[in-house]
Amino acid sequence: MSDPVNTLRARAAVPRFRFASVDVKRGSLFALLLLLAAVQTGCVHRRMTIRSVPSGALVKVDGEEIGYTPVSMDFTYYGTREITLTKDGYETQSVMQKVRTPWYQWMPLDAVTDNLLPFEVTNRHEFTYQLQPKVVVPTEELLNRGNMLRSETQIGQ
Repeated sequence: MSDPVNTLRARAAVPRFRFASVDVKRGSLFALLLLLAAVQTGCVHRRMTIRSVPSGALVKVDGEEIGYTPVSMDFTYYGTREITLTKDGYETQSVMQKVRTPWYQWMPLDAVTDNLLPFEVTNRHEFTYQLQPKVVVPTEELLNRGNMLRSETQIGQ
């Protein structure tokens, strides 16, 4: 005759092994799905386009040359940027340009839009600047101004 205790132990051991195998499969599947979700999540793509009238002006953003207008650049952080436009025959224009944060990038929503969306969000900012023609002062007029300033300073002494 067989021992009833050993028979129960033998029967109990088989289902435990099956459950462990199912748990390993489920855990592997969950890890794989988690990995796929992390790879497939979208993010926010931030892009700034700078234009000038007339076009062809050299653009510097925060002191770094990025190209000639119209020009686009990707950026990471919102805030105020110093944009400088230079073109022969036109006044150099420097602007402190605020790049506004959209509502979906406010805290705590930015954690969702940056990490958990299943698609990419493109955030575009476009800025257009009117360049002013450089005023060329005739040499004679400059000399007259200089002489006038000299005489004013001599009278003041």
